[in-house]
Amino acid sequence: MAQSDTRPELSAGVLNTPIKLDGLLDETDWESAPMADAFLTIVPVEKGTPSAETRVRVLASPRTVVIGIECRGQAPEDLVRFSKLRDADISEEDHIKVVLDPFMDGQSGFIFAVNAYGARYDALVSNRGESENEDWDAVWDARIALIDDGWSVEIILPIQSISYKKGSDTWGFNVERRIQRNLETIRWANVQRDQFFGQTSRAGLLTALPEFNFGLGLNVRPSLVGDLHKVGPDDSAEFDFEASLDASQRISPNVLATLTVNTDFAETEVDTRQTNLTRFPLFFPEKRTFFLEGADIFEFGFGTGSNTVLPFFSRRIGLVDNTEVPILAGVKLNGRIGKTAFGGLGMRTREVVTEDNTIEATQMGVMRVRHNVFRESSVGVIASIGDPLNRPGSWMSGGDFTYQTTRFNGDKNFIAGVWGLYTQREDLTDDTSAFGFKIDYPNDRWDVAMTYSRIGEQFDPSLGFVRRKGVHYSRIGATFAPRPEWPWVRQMFNELFVTYVRNISGPWQSYSVFTAPVNWRLESGDRLEGNIRPVGENILVPFEIADDVVIPEGEYHFMRYRLEAEFAAKRRLNGQVSWWFGTFYDGRLDEIELQLNWNPAPLLGFELSALRNIGSLPWGDFEQTLAGLRVRFNVNSNLQLNSYLQYDTDSRTLGLNARIHWIFSPLGDVFLVINHNTFNDLNNTWTLQNEQILLKIRYNFRL
Repeated sequence: MAQSDTRPELSAGVLNTPIKLDGLLDETDWESAPMADAFLTIVPVEKGTPSAETRVRVLASPRTVVIGIECRGQAPEDLVRFSKLRDADISEEDHIKVVLDPFMDGQSGFIFAVNAYGARYDALVSNRGESENEDWDAVWDARIALIDDGWSVEIILPIQSISYKKGSDTWGFNVERRIQRNLETIRWANVQRDQFFGQTSRAGLLTALPEFNFGLGLNVRPSLVGDLHKVGPDDSAEFDFEASLDASQRISPNVLATLTVNTDFAETEVDTRQTNLTRFPLFFPEKRTFFLEGADIFEFGFGTGSNTVLPFFSRRIGLVDNTEVPILAGVKLNGRIGKTAFGGLGMRTREVVTEDNTIEATQMGVMRVRHNVFRESSVGVIASIGDPLNRPGSWMSGGDFTYQTTRFNGDKNFIAGVWGLYTQREDLTDDTSAFGFKIDYPNDRWDVAMTYSRIGEQFDPSLGFVRRKGVHYSRIGATFAPRPEWPWVRQMFNELFVTYVRNISGPWQSYSVFTAPVNWRLESGDRLEGNIRPVGENILVPFEIADDVVIPEGEYHFMRYRLEAEFAAKRRLNGQVSWWFGTFYDGRLDEIELQLNWNPAPLLGFELSALRNIGSLPWGDFEQTLAGLRVRFNVNSNLQLNSYLQYDTDSRTLGLNARIHWIFSPLGDVFLVINHNTFNDLNNTWTLQNEQILLKIRYNFRL
């Protein structure tokens, strides 16, 4: 192992013969491969000596990359491991995580992680390394093995599963290991608390890679779906059979074209229900695989988000007011050429006739181009055309610039970005623009940020999401997070965030001062928090906050308080409980929330979530209850049975979503989905709303 520009290097060994994927690094090729073992701790001590040894080797052939990691220094009974589910949150379990930057641009990358049970997790580097888009899925496989003094893992990655820079024999590369029993995190490169693992500009280097060959680069994935469904207690059941097709062609190692026909989303999990105590729309994240793949390309504008503006929100395609609109066909193109990343999406939907109205067939499209400038910064444009309701003359365009460095004042993070958008549609007239900026200093001890957005009164992009229109949105705040030398406190997060929203053509709309005098992460992994939050709301138009409870016009100032406790995920029983209380408008409100995870056995896991709102206002009292229970039966990382039961008192609907997912091959899987919804009327009688049984089979043919 050598040093290059302070970035450690690891040479890939040659994969001469196929690896038996069993987690044991016992083939001859492993013995001759170079090894990296110079790991240092991130926590509990920065750049400290790890409590256990970690060894990393990489093998490569023109079609495959194999990563082998030995995690030593632990008895198997000391491993903290619960999950077997694909893409589960394994951050609080023993696991390894790998990031690859095949373009060597320092702003993108692919993340692969495996826990000590063999559960696989993959993600795209997002927001310039600050976060991960875990909804991305690739074709890859992994196996673990328990050894005398720990565990080992083999990861096999077909080169067709990722994009890469043609002709390059060097990738960005880093490895992180979590030793959960000691609450310890160690890294091979970028060993600084101020730096995120996904910041590939600080990753090490994987060298001596071969000239890769992705073959024809053609992937054809047909799907067959059988759907038995019934609406209402009196209707007879109906059966539908559908076929769909997803095909992709790798035009070059770094450009991918995708075609979808009769797109099906049968395997998509139902949304988690939410309560709304505001006068603004709720945000539900995208869960459909087709739109999640390559979604990082469409990220726009540092400082935009669900609280302000999302210029492209893919749930606008194929969903209108919770009505599913079938997609006839679509095309997608994404990739990178040199320093320029680009993505394009075009979709055609079918006509849908409901009892209330007709949703016309329509075409929609979006395009995004982002060019890397300086060392870690970018400039880009975005544009969209079309409308889900087929309203004429709809389009949107905008540009953004983000300056980022991980070398501010030597080794600190600093990000600043500006953006602007303009939209048009025949029913929109004046003030259809939006712009804003954000400045951020996101580091371990100090995290200071300022955000401003001006959103026009008729800024309504047809394919976007806007929470509030016609406002100036301002937010400034800081987190001071020292690590005291106390035996029982690991880190303290002292927070202050001030949010102020003012109408463009009128008075103020809202303000909030969020404070956290106490937010302590303990050495045990538990966390305690207390908050004080003065809030103001200026109601210009009365709104219904609950059934028959209407908040009248007026200016309201109230105080909210919260007590919260989080219990370390290293335990089989863990979770979080919080209680917001205090004044609310001219009355009082208690919000009690519970999240509980119980893993009694490797095969079985329970996740309980519950929310209870109890409001007492001069205009009426109200109570709201929302509860959800997930039961996971995990035979192994390739076979899971998951059921999700939800109930809320607003809709009075009990919903069950049960799924069996069998990955019978890295290229093929089967879904069996059962949906059942019943309504509880005022007489406490349960009536069937709808029920459905879906069977979906798909297989990916690679050439």
